[in-house]
Amino acid sequence: QQQQQQQGLDFYPTDFGPPGGVPAAGGGGPMPVMDPGAGPSGMMAPQPSSLSTSGSLGGYGSFEDEPPLLEELGINFDHIKAKTMSVLHPTQSLEPHIMDDSDLAGPLLFCLLFGSFLLASGKIHFGYIYGVAAMGCGSLYAVLNLMADKPITFSGTASVLGYSLLPMVALSSVAVLLSLHGIIGAVLALASVFWCTVSASKMFVAALMMEDQRLLIAYPCMLLYGVFALLAVF
Repeated sequence: QQQQQQQGLDFYPTDFGPPGGVPAAGGGGPMPVMDPGAGPSGMMAPQPSSLSTSGSLGGYGSFEDEPPLLEELGINFDHIKAKTMSVLHPTQSLEPHIMDDSDLAGPLLFCLLFGSFLLASGKIHFGYIYGVAAMGCGSLYAVLNLMADKPITFSGTASVLGYSLLPMVALSSVAVLLSLHGIIGAVLALASVFWCTVSASKMFVAALMMEDQRLLIAYPCMLLYGVFALLAVF
């Protein structure tokens, strides 16, 4: 056992230290001496960081060149404002390129507000709202692609119909304060349907260049918004 312990305490010679190091005690061989200035063999030298002080990533440009997060998500507040104002002013002329960006942020917000106002008036119709919206967008998408020479995407159809839902949101907010079961409610519902129909048909005509077929576009839009008006009234 003592021999095994002595074997475990043997020192192995290394290459560190200057030649002819410090003599070991007992007359043995020279004990290696570590050189403070020399690093251990095999250690990698520190590499310079790829992140410069100007905020640029090595090989990938700089932080200033990165687009905003909302733009990457497809949310453009300028376009949302322009489309909302075009719905609020149905007689205003509309530029064709406004529908190039078929965002769905505004339509989803308006559908959520519509359902929230109905919930405040005691009507839980979230499932009906999204179901009718999905069926209406699919139907209008098929009809418009059959009628128009210029194709339209499903997201573009949903964007137009969603933004034109804004007058119906106003109708549902009125339903929170007073009952729509009467002459006043019927007049407000008809006015909202007409407003939504005019706004949606104007956007579709501007995007698809179908000025001569505006009445044919307005008819299915009127049917869709009529269902939303029934949800708001009843």
